[in-house]
Amino acid sequence: MATPEPDMREASRCPRQLQLIAHNALRDRATRLEGTFSHWWMGETRIMTRPKKRLGLLRHAKSEWDDSVQRDFDRSLNDRGRRGAALIGDHIRDFGIKWDAMLASPAARIKATLETAQLEPAPRFEDRLYLASAETIIELVEALGGDDEPDTVLVVGHNPGLQEALLSLVAPARENDLFREAAVKFPTAAFAVLECAIESWSDLKVRCATLTHFARPRDLDPALGPEF
Repeated sequence: MATPEPDMREASRCPRQLQLIAHNALRDRATRLEGTFSHWWMGETRIMTRPKKRLGLLRHAKSEWDDSVQRDFDRSLNDRGRRGAALIGDHIRDFGIKWDAMLASPAARIKATLETAQLEPAPRFEDRLYLASAETIIELVEALGGDDEPDTVLVVGHNPGLQEALLSLVAPARENDLFREAAVKFPTAAFAVLECAIESWSDLKVRCATLTHFARPRDLDPALGPEF
């Protein structure tokens, strides 16, 4: 139902009332337009909710630095990392999103994180996600667009690519306190959820998302806070 036009003759008798009427009219209009689009069919306008995709970003847990391991690719988790991976895994499962697809780097510390976190579905390991840039991460998610594409995707990888992808996907007008926290640091085992106002992953582009959730192991257990 359309919002009736305010009676400006009545409002003119009280400047404060006029301000409230104008404010409420603008608020109602913004509410009707926010997150919607119009579909015209045979002269009828239907207001429909804009489709949203959810993108999760998970960084591997804290890894060990062992001189006996010669390749960065082969580093696994230390004790602190295993604790963080288990904790963030519990948090992700309790958070309530059913992930339709998971893309993951094949590095040993990623596989150890997933084994400890016990997340679903089974990951699809992508060689290009190892130490991937933000551009590569976005490109791999874009490639999921098409028939029967997933609505929710979890990407498990490395920094700085994950943090840079988050910073580039969030629209400046939608920056919030969670964004500012993630912009300072995206630590090991950090988990973020982005809501993307797109119909298909093939439409994924910079400044299309809002950061709606950000959690770190230290938020769940202060004992896993920064080491000094």
